[in-house]
Amino acid sequence: MSVLLESVEKLFTLNMDEKYFSRLNQYRSLWVLVFFDLPTETRKDRKVATSFRKKLLDDGFAMFQFSIYMRFCASRENADVHIKRTKKNLPPKGKVGIMSITDKQFGMMEVFFGTSKQETEPPTQQLELF
Repeated sequence: MSVLLESVEKLFTLNMDEKYFSRLNQYRSLWVLVFFDLPTETRKDRKVATSFRKKLLDDGFAMFQFSIYMRFCASRENADVHIKRTKKNLPPKGKVGIMSITDKQFGMMEVFFGTSKQETEPPTQQLELF
């Protein structure tokens, strides 16, 4: 029995190409971007907008620009969890957009500060529990 298991294991390892099956492949990992434009005329509106922003931060999103937040996700399944959580926290008024792009696409982005080109920051290492 153990000889059979060893041969199957050996065959499986030989057929796996690390380039395509890597856990953090640039085409498999995603960036989730949340864009929003929320009303802030009244005290209640400001409170709702602040609450939405804080929930994004609590969920691991980082501010890219004032109304654009982003989060690195190692897989589509992980991205779906955070997208679902963001949808659950949507405010009653305003516009919110959610977009997912691959890490490869994100890496091709050019960022400028004034006329000076800025290097894009590499994704932070995140601990995954499952």
